[in-house]
Amino acid sequence: MSHLMGIDVGTTGVKVLIINEEGRVLGSATEEYPFSTPHPNWAEQNPEDWWDGTIKAIKNVLELTGVSVAGIGLSGQMHGAVFIDREGRVLRPCIMWCDQRTAKQCDYITETIGKERLFELTCNPALTGFTAPKIIWVRENEREVLEKTHKVLLPKDYIRFRLTGTFATEVSDASGTSLFDVRNRCWSEEVLSSLRIPREIMPDVFESPEISGKVSSSAASLTGLPAGTPVAGGGGDQAAGAVGNGIVREGIISSTLGTSGVIFGSCDEVKVEPERRLHTFCHAVPGKWHVMGVMLSAGGSFRWLRDTICREEIETAKKKGVDPYQLMTEEAAKSPRGSEGLIFLPYLAGERTPYPDPDARGVFFGLTLRHGKAHLIRSVMEGIAYGLRDSLELMKEIGVGMDEVRASGGGAGSSLWRQIQADVNNLEMLTTSVDEGPAFGAALLAGVGVGIYNSVEEACSQTIQVKDRMKPVKENVELYEGYYGVYHSLYPVLKRSYKDVARLMKDRIS
Repeated sequence: MSHLMGIDVGTTGVKVLIINEEGRVLGSATEEYPFSTPHPNWAEQNPEDWWDGTIKAIKNVLELTGVSVAGIGLSGQMHGAVFIDREGRVLRPCIMWCDQRTAKQCDYITETIGKERLFELTCNPALTGFTAPKIIWVRENEREVLEKTHKVLLPKDYIRFRLTGTFATEVSDASGTSLFDVRNRCWSEEVLSSLRIPREIMPDVFESPEISGKVSSSAASLTGLPAGTPVAGGGGDQAAGAVGNGIVREGIISSTLGTSGVIFGSCDEVKVEPERRLHTFCHAVPGKWHVMGVMLSAGGSFRWLRDTICREEIETAKKKGVDPYQLMTEEAAKSPRGSEGLIFLPYLAGERTPYPDPDARGVFFGLTLRHGKAHLIRSVMEGIAYGLRDSLELMKEIGVGMDEVRASGGGAGSSLWRQIQADVNNLEMLTTSVDEGPAFGAALLAGVGVGIYNSVEEACSQTIQVKDRMKPVKENVELYEGYYGVYHSLYPVLKRSYKDVARLMKDRIS
């Protein structure tokens, strides 16, 4: 029986797993790494940390399983910009997906290309998280870096370079650069030329299951992988995660609760939201696309809550040998549904969908003397569910089918959180037999690339089964409908105040 490896270069760590062709996970390993915030709204990582973690994780999982692999698939955090010189050296830290420094550069892109033309070519507006504004920011602020740049790579594609020596990406990740012709699945020569970004600094583009390179002898000596092992194109974390959850046909939606929160729907044709509040990208399935709404701080908000007010849960969890999130959700369950009027806005790192606003900030609305820790925790969970519903509502408006919603990501492990989502959305929430996320999807894409499966759809049907269903509760649906209305009304009221606070902070720094 053949075996496949998936590598996911995440925001907080790299995960490597090996599966057999039936989809059974034989072993996995994770290595964590930090990221830095050198200024407010900045987020950077050292790509060498990714590579060091990848080497360790590959060695660990190979030792754990004792098998060889027929192919490798890659996935990772999207939109980051890694600047590489001709010798393959990293010229500066990677500017990450959640970095918000590039509002001015987004305005420049929109004015230069034209709002409608940019949307026609790339199917998306220019957003601060995307790659193109990062390149322009470096040109304007660190010109010497761009002058030395031979290639600009996305995070997983830096790992591809270290594994194979090739400069390549694939269509799903390239779609999030603001430089890609999403309809025609290629770099947009018009956008590149208009923005004065040389085509030659961008990597070659493959379809996600295509073989993009082979493990080099130098990488083989570091990792223990056989030289010549094929490496598939892979996918951005959301597209690969969707493959790993079986979101490969119209009508199946995924709701992913990781550091970010994502609502993802597969489409057989290009569908765009007229006001540009959803993203339309190429899917990791050849010939298909997907629409996606992204909340920047979903699990990230929950992690912030853990680290700031749940120190007691962290210490107790250590003594009991359990996850502190388990204790937090147990505490949240003590609060009534609706958190007795406490509503959380999860805009801790700005927001993307439905409000592309880097100045948006988190809010606890409705605090009273009655509220305690249980209310705070539950309100964060509910606020994240309200934010995800914003994206679902937009998808309904453009005709995306919703036969079922599949939960994935770390948050999917909480039955309380799944029930909250089912009630807030008035939709049945499903879980599947696979909870390994993007790394699993990347391994399946490699399986298609090396011929183990005939198609991505076949790979999913052979390896993924529905495991659990959670139905909405009628009285909860009615309660949350009212609270969601209040939640949805708050951002428009606060938008101007967000801008005022951002200006005051900028004035103080300058």
